[in-house]
Amino acid sequence: MIDIKSEIVSRQMIKPSTPTPAHLKTFKLSLLDQISPGIHGNMTFFYPSNGTLVSIPGDFSEKSKLLQESICKTLSLFYPLGGRLQDAATVDCNDEGAFFVEANVNVQLSEFLDQPDFNLMDYFLPATDPETMEMSNGALFLVRFTGFTCGGVAIGISLTHKLADLSALITLLQSWSSVYRGLSDPVTPCLIGEKFLAPRDELSAMSPSFDVAAENFVLRRIVFSASKIAELKAKVDQEFREVMQSHPSRVEVVLALLWKCVVDNKKQKTGSFEPTALFQAVNLRKRMSPPLPETAFGNFVWPFMVLANEEKDLELHELVIQIRKSFNEFNNSRANHMFRGEGAASAIMEALKERGKFFRNNREMAVYRCSSWCKFPFYDTDFGWGKPIWHVSVNKLVNNTIALADTRSGDGIEAVLALDEEEMALFEQNEELLKYAALNPSIYA
Repeated sequence: MIDIKSEIVSRQMIKPSTPTPAHLKTFKLSLLDQISPGIHGNMTFFYPSNGTLVSIPGDFSEKSKLLQESICKTLSLFYPLGGRLQDAATVDCNDEGAFFVEANVNVQLSEFLDQPDFNLMDYFLPATDPETMEMSNGALFLVRFTGFTCGGVAIGISLTHKLADLSALITLLQSWSSVYRGLSDPVTPCLIGEKFLAPRDELSAMSPSFDVAAENFVLRRIVFSASKIAELKAKVDQEFREVMQSHPSRVEVVLALLWKCVVDNKKQKTGSFEPTALFQAVNLRKRMSPPLPETAFGNFVWPFMVLANEEKDLELHELVIQIRKSFNEFNNSRANHMFRGEGAASAIMEALKERGKFFRNNREMAVYRCSSWCKFPFYDTDFGWGKPIWHVSVNKLVNNTIALADTRSGDGIEAVLALDEEEMALFEQNEELLKYAALNPSIYA
C-alpha cells in the first residue's frame, strides 16, 4: 500500500450565483425520491496532468477557482441542490449552498492508479470526512478537488441520493462541465419533483435508510476485457438464442458470471447450496409511457428481481436467460404503467410491501444488489483538461453489491464488488472467474 498524506487547503460553502425566486423556495420531492435513502452517493474522477511530471505553480489554484465559480453558476440551474432537506419529501431551497474542499496529496497520480486501493479512496471524497460533513451543515452536493504532485487532479463528488440517481448525476456533470468551459447553452435539468408522483403523507416523518451490515466487508475491482466478454457470450449464445431468440448482452453475461461465482463461494463456505436472489436497478425514464426526458432530475429507478431457487439454476446460461426473462417481465408488465396514472402511488406502496414481505420470509437467503452504469457517458466528463483517465464510485455502506461500469475503451466492463471478507478471499481464487477476468489491473494496462 502506498503511503498517502493529505493536506486540506480550504473548505468553503458555495452559494448559487442568483438567488432562488420566492415561488421556488419549497421543492417537494416525488414519491420515488421520498423512499430513496438519505445518503450521499459518490463518484471520483481522475485527470492526468498535461504531460509534465511536476505540478505547475498556479495551475491547480486556477482550476480550483474556476471549479468554484462554475459550481456557483450551476447551482442556479439546479437550485434544490443549494438547499437543505426539511424532511423526507421536502427541500428548503434556501440557497445555503454546496460545499467545496480543496486538498493536496503527496504522491503522483500514476502511483495511485497503478493498482488502485479502495482503502485510500477517502482521501478523494468529501462526504467520508466527518469534519467536512459537520462544516457543510447538511449540504446536498459536496466536491473535493485534490491535487497530485505531478499536476494530475481528482474531483470527488458526493451527491444526495434523495434528489438524484445515476442518470441525474450525468445531467449535473454535463451542465457543470459546460459552464466551466464557458459554453453558452449548458444542459438544464427537468425538475419534476412532486409533479411526477406526489409524496405520501404517511411517509413524511421517515427517511428510508440502508441497514448497514455489522460484519466487515471488503471491496474489489475486477475487469473484463472485450475479448473475454466475447468468449463469455459465445459460451452461452446457443442456449440463450434457443429460448430468447436474441443474443445476450455483455452486462448480462458478466453479471451472471459474477453472481454464479459469489454463490459458488458461499456454497463452498457453508457446505450446501442455498437459494439466492439478485436485484438489478433499471433506469425508468425511457421505459415509462410516455417516457421522461433523460434530463429528468431525481430518482427514476426501480429494481427487478431474479431468483435462483435450485442448484441447476446456477448454470451460466440459465442465469443469463433468467436475468433477461425477469427484465422483460418487469419492462413489459411494470415499467410501462406501474409508475404512471391514478393507481401509481398505490402500486408502488404495494410493491414495497411485497418486497418487505419477501425479505422477512427469506431472512437467510443471500441477496445481491446490482447497478449498471454501462453506456452512461462518465468518461466524457471534460472540464477543459481532457477526459478522465479513470472514474469510480465506492460503496462503503452496503454488503453484497455489484456495480458495473464501462472501461475507458468503452468495450470492456469494470466491476466493483462488496463482499464478506471470507467470501471475497474465496472469490478471488475462483478458477471460473479468473479464466475471464483480471483482478485490479493497472489503470494504464
